[in-house]
Amino acid sequence: MEKQPIKFWDRHQDGEEAEKNWDKNSDSLKAFHKLRPFKKLPKNEPGIRKSTKKNLRWKALKYLLINDEKKVFPKYFLKKPIAYSVSMTASYLKKNPYERDDDFFLYGIKNVTEFEHLLQEENSILAIGFSYCHKPFECPSGRFTDQCIHDDKSPICGQCFIGKCMHAMPENKTVPIVIPTVHDIGEKMFELSDQNPGKEILFMITACELTLKMFADWGNMIKIRGIGVRLGGQICNTMPAFVASESGIKPGMTVVLDKTQTRMMELISMRRSAENKAP
Repeated sequence: MEKQPIKFWDRHQDGEEAEKNWDKNSDSLKAFHKLRPFKKLPKNEPGIRKSTKKNLRWKALKYLLINDEKKVFPKYFLKKPIAYSVSMTASYLKKNPYERDDDFFLYGIKNVTEFEHLLQEENSILAIGFSYCHKPFECPSGRFTDQCIHDDKSPICGQCFIGKCMHAMPENKTVPIVIPTVHDIGEKMFELSDQNPGKEILFMITACELTLKMFADWGNMIKIRGIGVRLGGQICNTMPAFVASESGIKPGMTVVLDKTQTRMMELISMRRSAENKAP
């Protein structure tokens, strides 16, 4: 088995020093190897178009079932039909199946502080996922794939926020995921829950607001707790745009806003610190 290179964070004495050096290196790379630029953030662009909001939960259910080519839903749902039916019904009865804190959508938790405490639990598995649409256009692994080489020696990966997160994550009990489609992330969440009985499955996943609202009930159904991170930029805020993106048609790019990047890195740092303290 090929030995994996040592993560950037593991080559430094502490996380603060690692992040400072990563950002310094990223700035240097931008000066000599400019990536295809991101256009200005759209002004006054709604997270979801008004017409798309109508019957959104029904649209989500219909889309998931009709486009479930790998039969992910029946494969896992039928393992716990009663439990999943009860939790799904309870979620649908709520007006909003999540709480919101700026760009953070909170599922199964009341606030970010509660999530911070959960990150310290030894009995937890944390999935950190990234929608493919905020990969750079020049991504060496390709954009519409679940691959990410996060090579910090690469002039592309060294400027990529996803690459930065990959290097900051601890190795143990933290699972990185790059997400081409909602069915892919659904399958991964089902797998983690199924393969880790008795474990607390947590997640922090980037997605457009439309996706975060459409599929909130499904996360609640399998009782996983975590944070959906709202993306900015050229987001999908209509069903046609979402469907096209699910097929790899995404001419624009999304971004995690700077202040939200800071919040994500703080949570990853907390998880890393907790793993370093574990016996």
